[in-house]
Amino acid sequence: MSVRGFADRNKARAARQGWRLRGFATLLHKELLRFGKVALQTLLAPVLTALLYLLVFGHVLEAHVQVFPGVRYTAFLIPGLMMMSVLQNAFANSSSSLIQSKITGNLVFVLLTPLSSAELYLAFVLAAVLRGVAVGLGVYGVALVFVPLPLHSSMTVLGFLVLSSAVLASLGVIAGLWADKFDQLAGFQNFIIMPLTFLSGVFYSIHSLPAFWLAASHFNPFFYMIDGFRYGFFGVSDVNPWLSLGVVLATLIVLAGLSLELLRRGYKIRS
Repeated sequence: MSVRGFADRNKARAARQGWRLRGFATLLHKELLRFGKVALQTLLAPVLTALLYLLVFGHVLEAHVQVFPGVRYTAFLIPGLMMMSVLQNAFANSSSSLIQSKITGNLVFVLLTPLSSAELYLAFVLAAVLRGVAVGLGVYGVALVFVPLPLHSSMTVLGFLVLSSAVLASLGVIAGLWADKFDQLAGFQNFIIMPLTFLSGVFYSIHSLPAFWLAASHFNPFFYMIDGFRYGFFGVSDVNPWLSLGVVLATLIVLAGLSLELLRRGYKIRS
């Protein structure tokens, strides 16, 4: 190949990469605008819901429950509420985006672009992670007005925050691809996401459970997300935080791989 031909091929390759990068940035921007335009519903409402949980459960149980020595129950509750809000909103963002695009028919315009399945996945997941993190930080900021909260390890808090929201964002991609109607997606959230979230130690330590439910809790990946996240604040947890990190990473790898494979095949979106 001549020098000129080699240079032309490199220019063409660079142009394709530039267009794909621009396409990825455009899709990500579109996903951010999608929840940013209705911030009252997507950001402020979840913060208010978490605050109501905090006020009600904190008021009722503050004087009767102490999970960790020296830690007020209300303080114990805040990380759980933060992570619960993060998980639910990360899932809701990616899943609702896909199902809405499928039903309205505008998903075809995304599929016509030269974006790879990995780029589609990253755009949906990154937007969902940003929404989840924004809601979590909002809950944290409002809760600090009522209860002072220690911070044992900011890196642990940030790590579990990002990884856990990525797990639920990936699960949201899978649910959004699988569902054909809004009620199917609602069923996925009501019968899978909500029970796993509420049975993961948000409001209690799993060591207060009967033996059967204590053992069952160790098969719930949401428990490890919340327990590791809580360790970042208090330096104590129900299980080893490294075990929690390993479970969260393994869950993310599995769900990310499944999401990428479904997008690559065009599952329920290219037929």
